[in-house]
Amino acid sequence: MGRKLITEADIVAAAGKGLRSIVVDPMTIITPSARDAAARLKVALVPAGSAQGPSTFVESVVVYEPKGSATKPKVIALGSDHGGFSLKAVLRSHVLDLGWSVADVGTHSEQACDYPDFAYAVATMVAAGQAERGIMIDSVGLASAMVCNKVPGIRAAAAFSELAARSSREHNDANVLTLGGKVLGTEAAKAIVTVWLETWFGGGRHKARLEKISDIEKRFTKGGA
Repeated sequence: MGRKLITEADIVAAAGKGLRSIVVDPMTIITPSARDAAARLKVALVPAGSAQGPSTFVESVVVYEPKGSATKPKVIALGSDHGGFSLKAVLRSHVLDLGWSVADVGTHSEQACDYPDFAYAVATMVAAGQAERGIMIDSVGLASAMVCNKVPGIRAAAAFSELAARSSREHNDANVLTLGGKVLGTEAAKAIVTVWLETWFGGGRHKARLEKISDIEKRFTKGGA
């Protein structure tokens, strides 16, 4: 059996799918350009058998662009499990109408799937700077928030009202919004998304509090004080 070869194209393809790690065995050949791409795109090359972060089984990312945009639009990473699939389709069109580009990480059908895979894909795109913000939809919205908030640099908020969405942005600078496809009506969800996308971080006294959140996160991440 020949050795496995990982090239720069493989790294770029993996990053495009939202993958943040690739497992490599001792016999794998990694080209120098692949290592450079992995460092640039923040894709970890994890030795087989070692401890590694959560895996994701996202198969493809489909990018949608708004019509008639004169400037390059900012990107929203959008995902769902089967419980949020129908609402995702509605919100994808709504976000495009608001002038944002959409990177849809799936799921791409109503077949049963695991919400952590898609929540992780959304969160890592935002954390890596591949998307300005992210929206993830499962049945209730709480479970996906738990997943997203495990990714360093992510502040995910599960919102059930416009007030909660506005507060999460103005006070907490939330960069991922999670919603419940089984608990929110279409119009309510669209209103929440609109408020969340159009509200900006208030700064001021909120900035100092946000820095305290970051300090807590650093204590529990590798290399933290």
